[in-house]
Order: sequence, then structure tokens, then C-alpha cells
Amino acid sequence: MTLPAETLLPGLQVVELTTMITGSLAGMMLADLGADVIKVENPEGGDPFRSFRGGLYSPHFCGYNRNKRSVTLDLRAEEGKAALAALIARADVLICNFRPGVLDRLGFSDARLEELNPGLIACHISGFGADGPYAARPAYDAVAQAIAGMSSLFLDPEAPKIAGPTISDNVTGFYACYGIMGALLARQQSGRGRRVDVNMLESTVAFMPDPYGYFNQMGLVSDPQLRTRTSQSYAFRCRDGRLLTIHLSSQQKFWEQFVAVTGLAGLLDDPLAATRNLRIENYDHILRTAAPVFAEKTLAEWLEALKATDLPYAQIYSVDEVAGDEQVRHLGTFRQVTHPEMGELTEIRRAVSFDGSREDQPSRPPPMLGEHTAEVLAELGLKG
Repeated sequence: MTLPAETLLPGLQVVELTTMITGSLAGMMLADLGADVIKVENPEGGDPFRSFRGGLYSPHFCGYNRNKRSVTLDLRAEEGKAALAALIARADVLICNFRPGVLDRLGFSDARLEELNPGLIACHISGFGADGPYAARPAYDAVAQAIAGMSSLFLDPEAPKIAGPTISDNVTGFYACYGIMGALLARQQSGRGRRVDVNMLESTVAFMPDPYGYFNQMGLVSDPQLRTRTSQSYAFRCRDGRLLTIHLSSQQKFWEQFVAVTGLAGLLDDPLAATRNLRIENYDHILRTAAPVFAEKTLAEWLEALKATDLPYAQIYSVDEVAGDEQVRHLGTFRQVTHPEMGELTEIRRAVSFDGSREDQPSRPPPMLGEHTAEVLAELGLKG
């Protein structure tokens, strides 16, 4: 396995028993730091994300599985269990997002894992935790968002419709990686392995402390607009139909510059907008007042006018427009990688730089199903 000369996690061995997003993202984050992540997949189709839109190399799978090696093992067979035991015995980290109890039924209880590898960091990801009334229930992103209260911050209750990207899945992967890194650091001092438990419900709650702060300290129950009213975030449609956002936050200078650039001087003395608290209370009044002004000019004209201010503003892009933004191009957010059989892919680079560089990030494309089975089994001294 070829890696850059210097990586942040050289030699770290990770075994991934994961499907879909949560565990796969945690593993990919470690792989992006240079860990050797071996994804163990079912020979019969592998990770279901592989075939989400047909084939075995879907955008869904590729988005969460770069820089890994794929090994296919039949964990119902003794040979597959023996190979997994050998992988675990040499690993630093095991990531599993099976439902609680599945790993035990396969013969890999906590006691067995400790017997195989006393220094193992075993990260178990679940929907609702290892026990409790919901422990055996299946959990996906929309379910975790609903129980954590997040969905109520997006949905119109009169016309409910799920929208937007996965959030609960992704933040759970981040918290899993966070827990693993903490356990690895602790192991340097103690030499002990640890069991790390992360669940989607609590991860989602932890990811959005603001609405709970509003409720617990002020008695305010958040709705889809409470945060935008409080932060004074606006979206406007320009004459050409393009969209623009302006985030006024709490600074008085932003409000004054907004009034100046829109020519709405009357808002400064408006009894509905004279103070920040009034502007929060009368958010819709400001939106209705300013929207016709923005509709008078094109997006390009507004961008030019706003450039002369210190206002926080941006064009609202669709996904296909992001890569063309000048700052995104400057940062090198996207890059090309090539799989010898599947061809060229555009991937998102790791969001973290060290010493001003991301050149230590490996650039292996996502693996094909079982692409590295023979290679890894040979490393273990086993026959494929």
C-alpha cells in the first residue's frame, strides 16, 4: 500500500465492519490521515451503498470509501471468521455499525475481542445505543433526525416533506472518529484498549446545542425560523432569478450597511426595526420590505454593490456550481483520482490542513468489491 512519505497516522491498522454512512465515514476520515483501513464486506454484493443507483461503484459508496482496501469475507463460514479474527488480532481499531448484538452472535463479543487483542479500540456505532427500549430498532438518518428534534427545524408541519442531505448519519461518523482518536491517545498512556460507543440519536442532539439552549434557558421552542430570525439571515431573489444570502448577525455596523446598500434608510427609524430585538421579532417585516429592492437588480449587480461593503454575503449556488467558485478553486477543494478499472473520479479533499498542506492525504480511489482480498489474506498468512 503506497502512502505519502509523511502521514499523520502511519502504521495505524483499522478494520471496518460497516455499511452505508456512519462507520464508513469514520473509517474514511482515519484513512485520509494515513491509516490502513480494511473494509470487510459481504461477498454477495458488499456494502449496500455500492448498488444504491445500480452497479457496485455508486456515487454514494465512492463518497464515503476512498483510501481503503476492500476484503470480502463470509462471516457465516468458519474460514471467514478465522480471517476476521486474524485481522482484529493485528488491528489498532475496529469500527462496527451492526445493530447491537450482531457482532456477539457472530462470535466476537467484547470478551472475545479483548482475548484477541487487549489493546484494541473497538468503536460500536448504533442508532439508539447498546441497550434501552429502542436498541433493536433500525435507524436511518430521517429517523434519528426526527427523534432528536432536528426534523422539526426543517419541516413545514402543514406540508411536511423531508429534504436536504444526510445530517445524523454524517455527524455520527464524525463523533465516532472523535471517540476513536481520544481512545487512541489514552492508549498511549495506559496501553489499554477501549470500547467506544456512539449512537445516532445522541450525536444528532449534541450537534445542535442552540435549540436546547433556547428551550432550557429561555423556554423558547425552536421552529424552522428561530435561528434565522435570531441570526438575521436572509435570502433574496434577484431580477434574473438568481439567489443571494446576507447574514447580518448581531453587529450594528452590518445593519447600517445593509440599510445603506439597499437604500432603505427609513428602516433605521422604523418602529418595527429600530433595535436588534425588534428586528428579530419583526423578521418577516424586514424581509417583505427588502425583497422588492433586491428584485430590481441582477445578481451580478448586487454582488458588485455588496463588494464595496463589509457585509457577510454570498451567492447561493446549486451543487453543480460550487467547483467553479474562485475561492473553492483557490483552496483546491476538489481533486481528480483515477481507478485503473473504473476510471477518473472527482473527490472532495480532506477539510483539514496541517502546516498549511494536505499533501499527506493519500489519493487512493474507492476500492472495487474484494479488490484487495488476496493481498490482505497473504499479509495474514492465509490462503484466498
